[in-house]
Parts: sequence; structure tokens; C-alpha cells
Amino acid sequence: MDFNFTPEQNAFLDEVERFLDEHDDPDVFDVTRENMAQIVDTPKRRAFMKELGHKGWLGMTWPKEYGGSEGEGVYEFLLNEALAGRGGPQIGKGVGIIGKTLIAHGSDFLKATFLPMILENDVEFAVGYSEPNAGSDAASMKLKAERHVTADGQEGWLLNGQKTWTTSAHFAEWYWLGTRTDPENKHQGITLMLVPLDHEGIDIRPIWTMGDERTNEVWIDNVFVPDDYVVGEVNRGFQYISEALDLERFTMFTFSPIKQRLDVLTDYVKETVRDGEPLKDDKVTRQQLAQLHTQAEVARCLGLKFVAETMKVEEATKAGHRRPPPTLQSSEYKLFATEYSRRLANASMDIGGPGSQLRVKTDDAPMAGRAESTYRYTVIDTIGGGASEIQKNIIARRGMGLPKNF
Repeated sequence: MDFNFTPEQNAFLDEVERFLDEHDDPDVFDVTRENMAQIVDTPKRRAFMKELGHKGWLGMTWPKEYGGSEGEGVYEFLLNEALAGRGGPQIGKGVGIIGKTLIAHGSDFLKATFLPMILENDVEFAVGYSEPNAGSDAASMKLKAERHVTADGQEGWLLNGQKTWTTSAHFAEWYWLGTRTDPENKHQGITLMLVPLDHEGIDIRPIWTMGDERTNEVWIDNVFVPDDYVVGEVNRGFQYISEALDLERFTMFTFSPIKQRLDVLTDYVKETVRDGEPLKDDKVTRQQLAQLHTQAEVARCLGLKFVAETMKVEEATKAGHRRPPPTLQSSEYKLFATEYSRRLANASMDIGGPGSQLRVKTDDAPMAGRAESTYRYTVIDTIGGGASEIQKNIIARRGMGLPKNF
């Protein structure tokens, strides 16, 4: 495959960079908020994303009938990487996970209700898959959904249970929720629903991560969901979740922030003198940096490989053909990139020495404390979107043909 971008793609990237320069704001862009923390959680970030919508850059790959421009997926990739490289909010859940799933499987009512709001960034979503006993194994979710008819005759589902690690629940308007509609069938008994987060039966409680970011546990008590807000077919939710997770694993863990942290470490080594000798002349340090730069290029190319496979799926879909989603490539990238990111954080701590333990944004700390914050954040990255062990299982089964219980 060709790892170079076309002149048209580079021109688009230049346009994006100019737009970001014009809208530069420290309340919107903060590189010390690492991958999973780059969310649309403040009024300024929300207003900025609305400007992106006005540029026509949200939903670029969507069909024209739903407000998109049917652009190639590489343009969405370039936009997201540019945003992430500056520590800005990413296009993420609404455009990718929710929007693309609704286009593929949603009813006309759900498409008409939510797709225009997504394109205008008038709505934020929280994704509710994980439960106390169902983390990376999403098929183990137990949040109970039972058929129910209200006093006025409205048919739907009554929900009871608990979710955890729901990152955006404290500021989002809608919950993209996985529910257990058939307790007898693990994989074919899950249904996706859209639920308003301001429902009186929903109780949101904060959980603070080691990366200083808020996630949440969510308690759901007798929450009624009308049939109109069921996504796709009943009991087919796990299939939709699996398709969407390929997007989540890729868009949540963009490469550009990793490269930015590598550049910070490289500049530190170039400029630092230790015990009277330039640190860049130390043989052990030089070897570490050579390995890190080589592995960074591997991560970058794995990401581009996923983009290329995604574009093949898009082309097949437009031609009316069915092509499997790039699950293998998504897992390969997610596993390598997040584990590499953690190795990079460890190396930054080691090379920075004792001072690297000072908190981020400490001016006189090595690398202004970036090593310390990335050390904490990158542990979370290896878990979110499916832990490394899950990615290894996917690669073993789908890439190497090994049996499930090998």
C-alpha cells in the first residue's frame, strides 16, 4: 500500500491546520489531556465543534441523503489526527459510533431525530457498554430490559441495572446503551437503545481515574424506553457494538498525540546536559530513542493500514457489496499503539530522572512534567476500548486462525 497522501489530501490537511490556527484557544486545545480525555466536555469545546460542523467536516463520509458528502475515510482520519495532535476534542462518538451505526441499522425515526443534531454538534452521547462484571467482554452485560406497557398503552422496555466507566455521562444528553433483552443467549440477546440521560430514573456518580479525568458509574432504576428508541433489531445489538468498536479502538487512540510526546522527549534529549555531557551522546539513551522512533513508525503505518482497509469497506458498501469490517487491523493498531505509548511514557520517566515525577505543567520539571502525566494516562489507554488481552485474542483468532480456547 502507498503510505503517502495525495496532493488533494495534503491540501485538505493544510486547510484544517489553517482553521485550527485561526481558532487556537488554550481552553479548547490542551496537549496534556491525553487521548481518551480529548472529549467535548466544555461549552467552548462544544462551540468549537459546532464550527467544524459548519465547515461540513462532521459526517464527511456519510451518504449525501443524510447530510454527508460521501468523502473518503482518509479525510476523516486526517481531521481527527490534526485535532488530536493539538490536544483538541475529536469527532469521536457522535459522527462515528452512533452516526454510522444509525445510518446502517437505525429506523427512519432515529435517523431523522439524531443525524441532523450530530452534524450540527447539537448533541453529545455517552456510550454504556461496560458493567461491574462486563468490561472488555461486552457480551456479558446484564442490564435488564423487560417488555413493558405503560398505563397509557405505550409499548417498550423497562430497564434496571448498572453501568460503569461511562466517561461522558455527566455532560452528555443521550445514552447509547447496551441492554440484556434475552438472558438465555449471550451474544444474540443484547439490544441497543437510546435513552435520555436526564431521565429521573438515572443516577450518575463520578469515578475519578488515575489520569485525573472523570468517568462515571450509572444506576438505572425503572427507566422506560419506547420501542421507537430501539436501535436496529432486537437482540442484534452485540453485532452492532462489535462493528462500532472497530471505530472506537481507532479514533480513541490517535497517533498524533503519541508522536507529539515522542517529539517532546526527543527535544529534551537534544537540549539536556547531564554530568557535564550532552544527553544525546549517551549510548544507552541513543539506543532507546532509536527504538522508540522506529516503533513509532510501525504504529503510524498500522494506523494507515486500518484506514486503507476501512476505505475498501466503504467502496464495497457503495457498490452494494458486503465486506467484513477491518476488525483485525483495528485490534493490531490499538494493541501496538497503546502498548507503545506506555513504553514511551516509561522511557520518558527513566530518561527524565527523578524530576520527571513532578506533576504536569511544572515549568522546571523535565519536559514540563509531561512524563508524569503520560505515565498515568497511558495505563488507562491500554484498557479503554478493549484491554490489550482482548486485542491479542482477536488477533490470534481472526489473524492467526487459532481456536478460541487455545
